Amino acid sequence: MGNLATLDIIIFLVYFVVVAGYGIWIYNRKKSTATGSKDYFLAEGSLTWWAIGASLIASNISAEQFIGMSGEGFFVGIAVAAYEWIAAIALIIIAVWFIPIYLKNKIYTMPQFLETRYNKSVSLIMAVFWLFLYVIVNLTSILYLGALAIDTLLGGGSLHIIMIGLLLMALLIGLGGMKVIGYTDVIQVAVLIIGGFATVYMALQIVDQRINGATVGNALAGFNTLINEAPQHFKLILEKPKATTTTLAMPENLDVQKYVVLPGLAMYFAGQWIVNLNYWGCNQYITQRALGADLKTARTGILFAGFLKLFMPIIVMLPGIAAYVLYSKGHLPGFNGVKDGAYSAILGFLPVGLKGLAVAALTAAIVASLAGKVNSISTIFTLDIYKKYLKADATEIEMVRTGRWAIIIAMFLALAFTWTDVLGIGGEGGFTFIQKYTGFISPGVFAMFLLGMFWKRTTGTAALVGVILGFVLAIFFNSFAVDIFGKETWLYTAFTYEKLEGGVVQTITEIPFLINMGWSFVITIIVMILISLAGPKVNPKAFVIDASMFKVDNRTLVLIVVTLLLLTALYVRFW
Repeated sequence: MGNLATLDIIIFLVYFVVVAGYGIWIYNRKKSTATGSKDYFLAEGSLTWWAIGASLIASNISAEQFIGMSGEGFFVGIAVAAYEWIAAIALIIIAVWFIPIYLKNKIYTMPQFLETRYNKSVSLIMAVFWLFLYVIVNLTSILYLGALAIDTLLGGGSLHIIMIGLLLMALLIGLGGMKVIGYTDVIQVAVLIIGGFATVYMALQIVDQRINGATVGNALAGFNTLINEAPQHFKLILEKPKATTTTLAMPENLDVQKYVVLPGLAMYFAGQWIVNLNYWGCNQYITQRALGADLKTARTGILFAGFLKLFMPIIVMLPGIAAYVLYSKGHLPGFNGVKDGAYSAILGFLPVGLKGLAVAALTAAIVASLAGKVNSISTIFTLDIYKKYLKADATEIEMVRTGRWAIIIAMFLALAFTWTDVLGIGGEGGFTFIQKYTGFISPGVFAMFLLGMFWKRTTGTAALVGVILGFVLAIFFNSFAVDIFGKETWLYTAFTYEKLEGGVVQTITEIPFLINMGWSFVITIIVMILISLAGPKVNPKAFVIDASMFKVDNRTLVLIVVTLLLLTALYVRFW
């Protein structure tokens, strides 16, 4: 911790002691004489609405948001906030329409949903695939980006030590089960929100001081300076570039690079909804927090998380824009302009004490996400693979023990893949890396869940074809479509641009991945419907849906309306 003063270290240690102590206290207070598997994996009936909401945010806001989204804020601007603000609407949809179906049918894992609605083959294939995705893509990216950010802030040279430290902290919490994760996430969220807002406040003061020459920086003046100095960074909807082929020497080259990541208004009719609805509604890592609660508690917790999502861009995106303005004016001499280093560059300005709080906030986000992710990995492995295919007569104690071993093994695998950045996460850009590669399976998975819930005719054969076809189509649009159909079709527009990587100019031709995702989803849905029409009019495994399941009480309705009004105001202001 060479770059931290004694006060910073004390603040960080206080955070660690409080979280660890609270976790141990929760574990001892809530454990029963014989801890069952559902109690361990789902904290059945133990989490309050505020714990569910806080845990959803803590699990979601991690290194890819703090580092990756801040990096996209540096590069693109406020347009990247769509991932957070559309998530608020997605969470409303999940709370009102998805969660009642899960809870009525006593669904505890996503593979269980697939087995209940379709068949064991679909369930097993997706269980294995989700384990692969969670370990190889999600867990590794959270660990690598988080350790890299903290290492940069501390002066470098300790990347591997920090990786091990983060894993050990997450292990301490994860082994306690969902109860410990859920309630410690409340503290984690408090730390990351307080630390995050404090960092933003100081960043805006620094902008006012460095750009305007103010003796004592004013945060509001700093924010107005950002708008004045980088007006293009405060446009939610990016315009489609007129040029489809650019070089480094052309100013349009940057516009093309931004557009392929966030393709303007088109993304709101394509992949943006699929990303959010699949992530929040068909993802064990997220839905697990609500599956052990009653409907009213689960709904309120999810809507609370949706309300908090409105404020997340302030914490995770605004520092990136501040870094852009400071860098463009020559006030970040130690920063090389690589977008994933933007957040760490801002943290370097923080005074003694606040820097320790910022490191604690970043650590809280990373540890909470790691712990939540490995708990989901152990839940799927234990309940959907170990119990069903390896040891059907496993006792409750054996299942809990197996779940804990699954956590340890997943942690070890993540460390192995991140030790030398085998997957090239740093080169892709953390946030884009995760969105792009999870986007390969999102269209098929979401189509399978959506039709499975709300169309009684959907068959298991259609589901299996759908998940495979969605994956194949995503790869096709990403890698082969341009070579076969050309750069300009009625389905898409592909762009060719140049990018400097490792001192070498790379020429890249691609279709915006959110557009790829949208067409992959539409085609998959059509094929699944056609296949299902060959089956019975009502599939015998279809869910029974009662309209009363989707009714909401007045308190829930007020929370939904307030969230939508705030979101509307944001879009009107920054359109």
